[in-house]
Amino acid sequence: MCGIVGLFLKDSALEPQLGALLTDMLVTMTDRGPDSAGIAIYGGAEAGKWTITVQSANPDADFATLEADLAAALDAPVKMTIKDTHAVLVLDADKADAARAALKSLRPDLRIMSSGESIEIFKEVGLPADVAARFEVSKMSGSHGIGHTRMATESAITTMGAHPFSTGPDQCLVHNGSLSNHNSLRRRLIREGMTFETENDSEVAAAYLSWKMANGADLGGALEASLDDLDGFYTFVVGTKDGFGVLRDPIACKPAVMAETDQYVAFGSEYRAMVNLPGIETARVWEPEPSTVYFWKH
Repeated sequence: MCGIVGLFLKDSALEPQLGALLTDMLVTMTDRGPDSAGIAIYGGAEAGKWTITVQSANPDADFATLEADLAAALDAPVKMTIKDTHAVLVLDADKADAARAALKSLRPDLRIMSSGESIEIFKEVGLPADVAARFEVSKMSGSHGIGHTRMATESAITTMGAHPFSTGPDQCLVHNGSLSNHNSLRRRLIREGMTFETENDSEVAAAYLSWKMANGADLGGALEASLDDLDGFYTFVVGTKDGFGVLRDPIACKPAVMAETDQYVAFGSEYRAMVNLPGIETARVWEPEPSTVYFWKH
């Protein structure tokens, strides 16, 4: 049992409130998963720039000279913002691949949480309220975001085991459920060149969608294909740079509720996650159908 939330803003006037709205939604789902929590925020992309969010178990040492060290390795400017155990690195987009290689050499113990033009992911072990406060998520703005609070059932309680999982540029996934064929699918994806950081089945789902999109599918098409290739019980909420998707398995035993107004589309594992959203009293509220892809795009 885990808690999932998501918010896709249609009205840009709400963008300064995105972090605060998502935090409130996620904290409401605390009793569905007290082990760890995480939030992905999609903010305004800066032309020609790339953002890499990294996590450290020893931030004082790892982040002390990281900005200067990475800039020297790339021979290009780097801007770093430290947020507790995470650091957000902004650099020239054409240095993205070189930056990943340099980070592996400079700070081999760092873990990359996300990479892309607009995505930032913050996740840690702990209660949603504590995790959100550590990273000041309520102060963040953006166009859309997703969050997850986890109750571990099949893998260890660790930062890397927390959701969201990001396995491609500007892509991430949160999952409530359990995949029965994740080991065989993992082997297949490894043969296709995908890499994995954990044994978590949710990371396999994220990598599958990244693989499909890397081979030409849009998010909606990748989610459609997953109905044939993924076995188990699942509710997915997925983010891309400009998209937001939801999918439930054919049996749809995991709870899910959606709401839509002229200002936003919202998702919650339970309706109570959305009760404080503006205009919720007049929203169209429904339970997403099984085996049905819901997909919005800016």
